Amino acid sequence: MEQLSLLATRRKRKSVARLTKNSKIIKAIIHAIQEKKGNNIVSLDLRKIPEAVADFFIICEAGSTTQIRAIADFVEEHIKKTVGENPYHHEGHQTAQWVLIDYVNVVVHVMQPETRKFYKLEEMWSDAIGEEHP
Repeated sequence: MEQLSLLATRRKRKSVARLTKNSKIIKAIIHAIQEKKGNNIVSLDLRKIPEAVADFFIICEAGSTTQIRAIADFVEEHIKKTVGENPYHHEGHQTAQWVLIDYVNVVVHVMQPETRKFYKLEEMWSDAIGEEHP
């Protein structure tokens, strides 16, 4: 039982370190998307929303499945190289309509324009502070 409480304590300590919009991982993700010509890049600051699954969402779009895969692959490669983080989870590479890359505190969404319009993540999380990245 002691080991279980020790693990819970460790998890709590790790989760205390909250990200900011100037965190290295967020800047690196946005840079990687820009390098691969991702369009309409928006970051949503979800830290003040108690129900949020992450601190930040970074959303972008690309015009083809090939470009979506290229952006997603480069984000993972660039984050591994510059920040030393691997994603906790990723999905959507096969169909490449919407690729999600989960870094626990930051979730990256690379979407086709039609998919983005349909799911309207920015509207769903409208309480979040959004910032556009040219």
